[in-house]
Amino acid sequence: MTTKLATLLEDIEVLEVIGETDKNIVALESDSRKTVKNGMFVAVRGVTTDGHKYIPVVASNHVGAIVCEEMPSSLEKGVTYVRVANSAVALGRLASAWYGHPSRHLKLVGVTGTNGKTTTATLLYEMARLEGYRAGLLSTVCNYIDSEARPTTHTTPDPLTLNALLAEMVERGCDYAFMEVSSHAAAQHRIAGLHFAGGVFSNLTRDHLDYHGTVDNYMRAKKAFFDMLPESAFALINLDDKAGRFMVQNTRARVYTYSLRSDADFRGRILETRLDGTLMMLNNHEVEVRFTGRFNAYNLTAVYGAAILTGFNPEEVLVNMSRLVPVAGRFQTFTGPSGVTAIVDYAHTPDALVNVLDTIREIVGPQGEITTVVGAGGNRDAGKRPMMAQEAACRSDRLVLTSDNPRDERPEDIIEQMKGGLSTEEMRRTLCIADRREAIRVAVRMAAPGSVVLIAGKGHETYQEIAGTRHHFDDREEVANAFAEL
Repeated sequence: MTTKLATLLEDIEVLEVIGETDKNIVALESDSRKTVKNGMFVAVRGVTTDGHKYIPVVASNHVGAIVCEEMPSSLEKGVTYVRVANSAVALGRLASAWYGHPSRHLKLVGVTGTNGKTTTATLLYEMARLEGYRAGLLSTVCNYIDSEARPTTHTTPDPLTLNALLAEMVERGCDYAFMEVSSHAAAQHRIAGLHFAGGVFSNLTRDHLDYHGTVDNYMRAKKAFFDMLPESAFALINLDDKAGRFMVQNTRARVYTYSLRSDADFRGRILETRLDGTLMMLNNHEVEVRFTGRFNAYNLTAVYGAAILTGFNPEEVLVNMSRLVPVAGRFQTFTGPSGVTAIVDYAHTPDALVNVLDTIREIVGPQGEITTVVGAGGNRDAGKRPMMAQEAACRSDRLVLTSDNPRDERPEDIIEQMKGGLSTEEMRRTLCIADRREAIRVAVRMAAPGSVVLIAGKGHETYQEIAGTRHHFDDREEVANAFAEL
């Protein structure tokens, strides 16, 4: 594939050009190690490294063009240098142009928020397929091009991977695409150049402060997504979350609301809840869904609203709501001997733990016994560790603190920080077991007949990252093995 440099530059704001623009570009890269002769290199200032420092090496390899924020002191003959205000924004727009602007040929809907992104985006994808359409999905759990699964490494891929996947969706005849939009993706401009038909906001609680620094920065990163929506798009916000209105203060999109508590464009209400499902009211229509918990009621109300705003038939949407099934690792239930129920959930923030545990308590009642197994990821926001332990302890009868993905930290150190959120009384009913496999086994063995064991934090993940290496580990497999030993 080749494209004229002048054509690619039409989509970005160029401050200065040194060199010829009437030339063919054969490849587009932001990784200096992958550049080729007559290709284009975009020097992006990343989290760990600055692409500008690789410009001399890349230029000597006879690339056709280099996009940068600062012109190098020495210019290589035959290379065209393009100066822009923000290389990350330029990369997004260049990637979109390189792949033929695939998002313009799809109805692309983005979902952002702290919790519920994966469930909402995945269920919208499933809804589209139930409606008879071809659709694509970009999510934390898995990417899909129509029915073909593709592995995923980030919630939102880099611009080149993202546009390549969208282009494949177009080529395969997809009409719709649904994607999670992470705060990192918005802050790093990975979605620059994309054309969205709509955006959904779920909620906002503390998360990723290791990257954003403050809750305000985190919130503004989410808001940036809605700021970029065009007039033709819809913006669907959770009216019950105090950050909802803030998200759309400066959007050009048409604003719609959903709520479980007050009047909104899309109103949801829980009529009856069980461990295996919920009877809901959606805009005055009763529907039985296979999901449990208030947090899922919010997700489903968002799905209902977004599906209708995307253009699906409202009556068919209502019928298909009852056909949707939970996403892997999201309140996924397993029943063992003597009626013990294990629930595997991705909850890895204080608020997510509150939502899941409050749901379980509401179902099992004050006399029901709940054991929670939970850890916290290494090399991430350490401030939430004692908060997570505290929320889990006050909502559980027994707590088992363990490792999650310790990464480059010692699991024992993370557990020690989590213990900082516990009172003396809470510590008396808390076990600390760094080995996650053993922690799950112990929790299951201790569980009384009819009780619930929540294994939180990893959900769908099939690995545990320790000292830079990923080892196979699946909470769902461990639960099955623990039950088999009883």
